Amino acid sequence: MGTDTVAPEFTPPATLRVLGAVMDAYLRVFVAGSTASLLSRSNPVRRTGFELDLVVEDVRIEAEDVVSLTFTASNGGPLPAWKPGSHLDVFLPSGRQRQYSLCGNPSDRFRYRIAVRRIADGGGGSREVHDALCPGDAVRVRGPRNAFTFIDAPSYFFVAGGIGITPILPMVKAADAAGARWKMVYLGRSRETMPFLGELERLRGGELDIRPDSEFGIPDAAELLTRAEAGAAVYVCGPPPVLAAAQQAMFTVNPTGSLHTERFSALPVVDGKEFDVELARTGATVHVGAEETALAAIRRELPGVVYSCQQGFCGTCKVTVLAGDVDHRDRTLTDGQRDTHMLSCVSRAADDRLVLDL
Repeated sequence: MGTDTVAPEFTPPATLRVLGAVMDAYLRVFVAGSTASLLSRSNPVRRTGFELDLVVEDVRIEAEDVVSLTFTASNGGPLPAWKPGSHLDVFLPSGRQRQYSLCGNPSDRFRYRIAVRRIADGGGGSREVHDALCPGDAVRVRGPRNAFTFIDAPSYFFVAGGIGITPILPMVKAADAAGARWKMVYLGRSRETMPFLGELERLRGGELDIRPDSEFGIPDAAELLTRAEAGAAVYVCGPPPVLAAAQQAMFTVNPTGSLHTERFSALPVVDGKEFDVELARTGATVHVGAEETALAAIRRELPGVVYSCQQGFCGTCKVTVLAGDVDHRDRTLTDGQRDTHMLSCVSRAADDRLVLDL
């Protein structure tokens, strides 16, 4: 049977006592004090970037329903530097704002390239790019910004699905140019729908596996991840089912690796409940279902309302809240902004009703 013992009282040395006093003071001022929110702010994704006037230099068909657009500065000068994973906010002639990944060469300081797949039943942005933009047209953009950071890693494993190749392409090229170990699986409906195949096939330093559904069937994302080396940085961009499967399987099949994902579609609503939104300017009230976003419901009444990322970080859909409590789910607004605003693409009512300045 064990016995209880009492340890002698410990007196810390003077250096530790001084350090403890300093930490106590720090916590009182920066964490618990009344000014903590001002002195130690959170670091959400900001709407940062350059406002640029560009010109469409070239429009090129890259695959079925996919075109690339190359932009240059309206004054012919150099453009701001960017890194793989960056994107631009593009302001279209109609006033729509959309985000497109940069898929050109980061070393070319005089050109930006994006690629856009036509979505026939989408919000109209992709159709406008395909049908309305021509060489010589002026386009205003904001950026470049990066929410899909390309990190240093011992090896890389890339999975791109369809138009998800756009942020991945510069990463693969950067890894190849640096002599890093890399593998890539490129998914798509058919080879005819998969842009930039030629550019990928010219790379020689890694392993490229092109797997169109028409030849290999529907992919098993969990099985694909088993091909990554232990500790690899795994980058996935593509349709929601591919992303969901990767997120579910990654740390079972490769627990020492890191997973990095980017999606081009709206986030699914999690733990949602129904509520109503009153649009103060029009007097209309719209009902928001438990599995839909406030933005989707608002667009039924106001189809021209502005939005872009639909994921809570670009801030385009920010709207003033006149009444009601908000369940904030974004990554952008500061604490001060949350008192009076919300991002309608992800945030919801905390109760059963909101009144918005729309």
